[in-house]
Amino acid sequence: MDILFLGKRGDSQCEAAAEFLATTCENTAIVYAALGEPLPEELGSWQGDYILSYLCPWVLPANILERASRASLNFHPGPPEYPGAGCTNMALYHEVAEYGVTCHHMIPRVDAGPVVQVRRFPVFPADTVLTLTRRCHAHIAAMFYDIVSIILLGEALPASEESWTRAAYTRKDLDALKVVTPEMDEAEVARRIRATTYPGWDGARVELHGRRFYLEGSAPKTKDNKS
Repeated sequence: MDILFLGKRGDSQCEAAAEFLATTCENTAIVYAALGEPLPEELGSWQGDYILSYLCPWVLPANILERASRASLNFHPGPPEYPGAGCTNMALYHEVAEYGVTCHHMIPRVDAGPVVQVRRFPVFPADTVLTLTRRCHAHIAAMFYDIVSIILLGEALPASEESWTRAAYTRKDLDALKVVTPEMDEAEVARRIRATTYPGWDGARVELHGRRFYLEGSAPKTKDNKS
């Protein structure tokens, strides 16, 4: 069996998943990516049975997806109600009581392929983007090992009755969520701050006369601001 594993660079759970896969399947190719990195040319020459995307930022084109003869699967950090980028942020903004993770078949359109499996868990009032993301990644890890076990045992993949409920959120949608204005009431501002505050990333801001003013501690990192 030949498997191509695409993962998020620098993520320890992702690296552990790749190590497990490489240990149990000798013909495993592992490629890591960070946001903004281009697709490497060598992907165009890979041919095999499965492509597994684990928090990988790349959107794979049809000519690469077609190189997997059995399935191309993505492990998405959100339930079918929250496809695309910034899904955890959007869920917190909407103050949902439940969140989840999804394994689905990949097609060229982002988070739109048939759903394999969904796992859900509660969201608590005290949850932040950080705490919800950490639990989300733990559930993705558990789902990954279960799905890979099914693949290694030669069993048929599950087919969920759930489906995506909307078009994928974009990074432009997430950026718009970070903007607060004087017209917003206190509750709306609080929701946006909660939904966009994450260590190391820029968060809520006010835009005035072409300038951006960030909530204390949420400004983007620069050479002069590395805290």
